[in-house]
Amino acid sequence: METIYGNLQGLKPSQLKQLGRLYHQRLPVDCLTTPEFAQRLAAISTEIGQPVCTYLNRRGQVIRVGVGSPRQTQIPPLELPRYGAGRLSGIRCIATTLKSSPPSEASLTAMAIQRLDALVVLTLTGSGFERRGGGATGYVKETYLAHLIPQMPQDIESSASENLDIFWQVSPPVSLDTLVTQDFLDLVEGLEAELQSQFVAREVDADQDLVLIVGLMTDDLTPEQFEDQLVELARLVDTAGGKVVQTVRQKRPRPHPQTVVGTGKVQEIALAAQTAGANLIVFDRDLSPAQVRNLEIQIGVRVVDRTEVILDIFAQRAQSAAGKLQVELAQLEYTLPRLTGRGQAMSRLGGGIGTRGPGETKLETERRAISRRIARLQQEVNQLRAHRNRMRQRRQKQEVATVAIVGYTNAGKSTLLNALTNAEVYTADQLFATLDPTTRRVVIADAQTGQPMPILLTDTVGFIHELPPTLMDAFRATLEEVTEADALLHVVDLSHPAWQSQIRSVTEILRSMPIAPGPALIVFNKIDQVDGETLRLAQEEFPLGVYISANLRIGLETLRHRLAQLIDYAVSSG
Repeated sequence: METIYGNLQGLKPSQLKQLGRLYHQRLPVDCLTTPEFAQRLAAISTEIGQPVCTYLNRRGQVIRVGVGSPRQTQIPPLELPRYGAGRLSGIRCIATTLKSSPPSEASLTAMAIQRLDALVVLTLTGSGFERRGGGATGYVKETYLAHLIPQMPQDIESSASENLDIFWQVSPPVSLDTLVTQDFLDLVEGLEAELQSQFVAREVDADQDLVLIVGLMTDDLTPEQFEDQLVELARLVDTAGGKVVQTVRQKRPRPHPQTVVGTGKVQEIALAAQTAGANLIVFDRDLSPAQVRNLEIQIGVRVVDRTEVILDIFAQRAQSAAGKLQVELAQLEYTLPRLTGRGQAMSRLGGGIGTRGPGETKLETERRAISRRIARLQQEVNQLRAHRNRMRQRRQKQEVATVAIVGYTNAGKSTLLNALTNAEVYTADQLFATLDPTTRRVVIADAQTGQPMPILLTDTVGFIHELPPTLMDAFRATLEEVTEADALLHVVDLSHPAWQSQIRSVTEILRSMPIAPGPALIVFNKIDQVDGETLRLAQEEFPLGVYISANLRIGLETLRHRLAQLIDYAVSSG
């Protein structure tokens, strides 16, 4: 029996059979509908007392029958044909409604999400449905025709969702006889020609992801913190090589357990994604495997979270063997618990000789393979930790003080290392430009004797708000450079609007380390890019801080003097 979608509760077997027979109907290719087909829908809808939707392809075949509104019966985006931005889906919806009113905003949004060729709404007689002599009767009272248009026309009343550049047009109510004379093929060909000309200018490099960012503001965030996080996420996407085309926001007390945002917002995201041409949705928080699966089914576009973006950046930036090793470990540890969210493809039995029968599923096979790889990488990371530990012990025997440069990502740590040591470490105005730690020797004047004193400065990977636990675990060999150092230079980008929040984030990460780091000197960088009020505020809050511009080499002598005092204090108190 053919599948009937939507709300089937309370329907009799005979009524389901009538609905199933609709699949055997075939309409002329140049007609939106026929009087016979429309009246048949009206009769069934009146009998069951609910709206009915049928979806037809351009060959006039019924491909989907549902009970409910176009919103309730819509085709999941993943099941729709994948065409370009200038194409419609090749599917139209003929729907009945028991109300004498034009299609609702929800129905029009469903039409836009599916990029339907057209939406035909048949309003039926009476306020609900009429029963005469124990039976059901119903006929089409009037009809509405809705379809997408590429831009807002001047002479007709149209509508669209806010901030979207695709619109729909709804005709005035017309009789069924008028509707059936409409040439369907002419309508569709004209619409697609307009859509193609409208969207051709938006073609971009196929290698670049077009990203729609979704932010959820919960009760534990202030508006300023929320906006700062969205700005940072956009920087992360840009660093990863994507292009942000739109940002969608929602305010909720707490995340929705199934879809993070509310049901209506998911529909808005789906519509925004397909009108903006986005091929990737990025959420500003970690998602569970079930949430990713639910969102991808409803939106029809790949969904990732903030941690995946950060992992992707790390994978691109890792240069050394140690860095690549730690990145792969972090990615696999993140992937393993999420395998169940990858749908049916991971639940089928393997094919071929030796895999048939009651063997492992592909999911179990892949999980075992990843677990073995994680164990092997963990051994290599432990060897890396042991090697770095031996290097640190060798430096300690030489009685050379070590200082780790820490701070939020893009604070200017590598630039400062270059300025103090004349090194040539890679620098860029990007998040996580440095991934592999770099150690350089520098000579400063001893705080007690004034004699030259060599020290070792180590540039470390930048921190970020809510650093993913998988990264903390995988990079612990690198982070030990921080915990084993005699002292820290905490570099802060004073020109960043959220510099105070970044200080708190770095401090929290340092406090969460298994071994307490040594004493720290806070260094405010980029003072050449801030106004006097910001500088005064920082000096009042952090009177013991050092204020420099590593790029312009301002304040470095003061920094060297304070650094010598810091080392003297660290050595004497340690």
